[in-house]
Amino acid sequence: MRWVPLAREESKALLTTKGVWILAVALLLWTYRPMYIAWEQLNSDMTIGFIQYSSELLFPLAAVILGYRAIVAEQVSGSLKFILSLPLTRGEILLGKFVGRTIGIAIPCFLAFGIITVIGILQYGLFSPLRYLGVLVITLLYLAVLVSVVTSISTLVNRTATAAATLFIGLILIFEIAWEELVTVFYYLMTGIQVNRLDPPPEGGLFLLERLSPSGAYNTITNWILDAGNSASIHSQVLTEIQPGSTTNILAVETAFSPESVPLYLHESVGILILGLWGLVPLTIAYYSFNKGDLE
Repeated sequence: MRWVPLAREESKALLTTKGVWILAVALLLWTYRPMYIAWEQLNSDMTIGFIQYSSELLFPLAAVILGYRAIVAEQVSGSLKFILSLPLTRGEILLGKFVGRTIGIAIPCFLAFGIITVIGILQYGLFSPLRYLGVLVITLLYLAVLVSVVTSISTLVNRTATAAATLFIGLILIFEIAWEELVTVFYYLMTGIQVNRLDPPPEGGLFLLERLSPSGAYNTITNWILDAGNSASIHSQVLTEIQPGSTTNILAVETAFSPESVPLYLHESVGILILGLWGLVPLTIAYYSFNKGDLE
């Protein structure tokens, strides 16, 4: 546990910056999103859905802005040499950076969630404590996964500008903004089948592709906990899609497959595996690169 002091210092340094508290204010302003469809279907559990809505949209941006300098800035400034001189292995340094950044971002975020939770209870009543706890745990895991990806990229590149550009293009533009459209393009290139999202074919590969992004996996798991449908989209959109007579561009398993024809790999629990791989694979690659001594 020699890495714990480094993680503590990393989180303290982050908590003294304005960025994390601006994030907390943004979450307060963005999280409270009462919607009729959510109230109609989830009742007081709608408050739990607020957490999913804000986390899916703001956490990737926060992780990039607050984490992209984790290793590469130390390398550019030369302070990495001092850290490497400490009685810590390179793996412990990487772990300390990762854990410290995760905690430093999580504390103000969960304080904001706490305030929104109180407002939700006062407005809409008590919700399911088990569902609430489940969503909080998965949300923390989602944040840790994002910080893992960001820290890993920060370890693998040599310039802060490269880290920022790579993460904004990859994590934000591709996986957060454009992924829904890219899924249909990728599926067409792989199968030659044109997809009309208003009437999607019951093709398991298409639905699996959409939940391969970090946010897609996160939404799939939290929708499962909320009992809001089997989909990689925001719960309010999914609840709209699965209503009788409603047609949207959301890919929901319930409206494309008969219950007996749903592939096993489209079960919502597979999202936990996908999210776990997003957290472990980049960090493992970064560890082997860092441990070889490529960074000085």
